[in-house]
Amino acid sequence: MPVVNGSTEVYLIPGDPVAQVRAPAVFNRVFAALGINAVLVPVHVPAGDIETFVKAAFKAKNIKGMFLAIPHKALVMGLLDSCSPLGRLAGAVNAIRPDAQGQLEGGLFDGEGLLASLDYFGMAYAGKRVLVLGAGGGASAIGASLASTAQGPAAEIAFFDPVPGKALSVAQRIGSVPGSRVVAVDSNHPGGFDLVINASPLGLEAGDPLPCRVEDMAPHAALLDILMKNQPTPLVRAVRARGLHAEPGFEMLIQQTPLYLDFFGYSEAAQAVREDATFIRELIYPAELAHEIRRGSDRGVPNPGVGESRLVFH
Repeated sequence: MPVVNGSTEVYLIPGDPVAQVRAPAVFNRVFAALGINAVLVPVHVPAGDIETFVKAAFKAKNIKGMFLAIPHKALVMGLLDSCSPLGRLAGAVNAIRPDAQGQLEGGLFDGEGLLASLDYFGMAYAGKRVLVLGAGGGASAIGASLASTAQGPAAEIAFFDPVPGKALSVAQRIGSVPGSRVVAVDSNHPGGFDLVINASPLGLEAGDPLPCRVEDMAPHAALLDILMKNQPTPLVRAVRARGLHAEPGFEMLIQQTPLYLDFFGYSEAAQAVREDATFIRELIYPAELAHEIRRGSDRGVPNPGVGESRLVFH
């Protein structure tokens, strides 16, 4: 944890709940390692209070920005004076910064981090059928990026959410991007899909049911569970037990780290993380998965940093 003083630049990450967030550990480690006088603090803000909180928090001149956890990513859109194209498409952001005039700008990096993590793990998505379990802000971001990647969009992006109408709303918004079929489905059945992405909260709590029937996944299918808590989750364990490719969501955050740093003005720190992110992986990978951390040429990777963005916006 960096030493906090009167010159410290303060960042907040509101969520409801907030106990599961891993970003403070990551970014405070980055700040300390790279000599940046800044701190990221989690704050538990109920969904109904987020607009009031954001407006009040930015009255403090040393609060330089916010990261956003669930469910606030979509709830703050009405407060923004400007927003990135991906954020507008997804209807959600995961970062806010004030400009020199105090106008609030929003950025969205979840989907870019997700695609970069799929590349990192060698999970194909271009031209593939993808099932996204969940239709919240994270799922919307994932869908927006899957439909907008320069590598080629997914052939089909299917959203499932048990809340009536939620998946349809997201599918209709993401479906405005040409070149990819985006649909809402009324079942979490994973059969026939090449890639399954768990963007639901199932797995955060002990005793949660699996978000889909693993036994119904195709023999060639792969799965990424974006949850940061309780990894490897029961879902990841079950898919691996079938002999299929399944990965935890840590890389989604790691791959976003330089994007956040660039957004908040720390370009040198962003480049340092791009060149070598091993120290972040060592921080957040649990002991059970520590042997999966890529170091140097391990697992066929030429360096342990993060990849460049492969997105375009149509």
